[in-house]
Amino acid sequence: MKISTSAKTFSLTALTVALIGAMPLTAQAAETIRLSTYVNESDVRYQGFQKFAELAAEKSNGDLKVQIFPSSTLHGWSEGVDAVQGGVSDISWVPADKRLPCYRVTSLYPVAINLEKQIELDAAYASLVESEAAKADLIPLINSNYSYDQEWWFEEPVSDIGKLNGKLVRSIGPLVSLMIETWGGKPVFVAPKEVFQSAERGVVDGINMGVATYSSWKLWSVMPYMVNANMFYGNIIYMMNKDKFDDLSPANQKALKEAAVEAETWLKPRYENWVDERVGNAVMANGGSAISMDEDRTDELLVNIQEKWTPEVNEACGVPLADKVRSLFAAHSE
Repeated sequence: MKISTSAKTFSLTALTVALIGAMPLTAQAAETIRLSTYVNESDVRYQGFQKFAELAAEKSNGDLKVQIFPSSTLHGWSEGVDAVQGGVSDISWVPADKRLPCYRVTSLYPVAINLEKQIELDAAYASLVESEAAKADLIPLINSNYSYDQEWWFEEPVSDIGKLNGKLVRSIGPLVSLMIETWGGKPVFVAPKEVFQSAERGVVDGINMGVATYSSWKLWSVMPYMVNANMFYGNIIYMMNKDKFDDLSPANQKALKEAAVEAETWLKPRYENWVDERVGNAVMANGGSAISMDEDRTDELLVNIQEKWTPEVNEACGVPLADKVRSLFAAHSE
């Protein structure tokens, strides 16, 4: 019997449909999110980002894959906003960028903070700068609080940070530069990866930096004398490209935000213990010292800096927002 061409076509089509229907459905590829950080893999904060990646994958049922790029491999210290806006990274630390004027002058602020409710403090601060971030196509995601360990180191012993006597001190931004100048020193901007060489070659006499970063870059061997002054609220927020975030499903947006908060909470005690251990071990190994300034002296120095910094904050934030920021810090100060 001769089968018509149309019948053959029908039979083949039906067979193809049947085979496709019998095949298992292939899982949709995970959305890769590139996270850029300046911390290296020996830093305890790197473990925090690993925890964030783990939680994001878990909470999104495998939809989200966070890829971590440590040690500034994707971009330099000052390029966070450009990197996120331009697609070099999806999540990056954001330094004191002029496109975020209020964040620029308040993410590092002169105040002695009580860290008992640090996670809540960081979340409240991030919400205050969220509107400003949105205008730059950014959304705050991960709070990297360094209030606990942003301190000072010197080549020779220094007992009073308020008497720098012409020393060249590494600065990370406008506030620290104001402090250094007010106390008789000269600020020098040095990127984290260049600090060791600068200290070793005598480019600077002192360094302002977080203990965690300081230890990770093995700087104790060149500047072993630490002054624990406790005079900063510091939060380098890791922000995400807002368009990329908005393109995620509501469920995955929620998963990413929850992963960030849980990773921060998981990291906090480990970060503080790691910092304490690093300070103790480094002082013993390098014959240095770690002294704490008198609280009254710290308060005296802070009042002076706050008075000078207030006009900067008012101008950058606008008085209503500036007042909200100051009220938040006051509620969490010691």
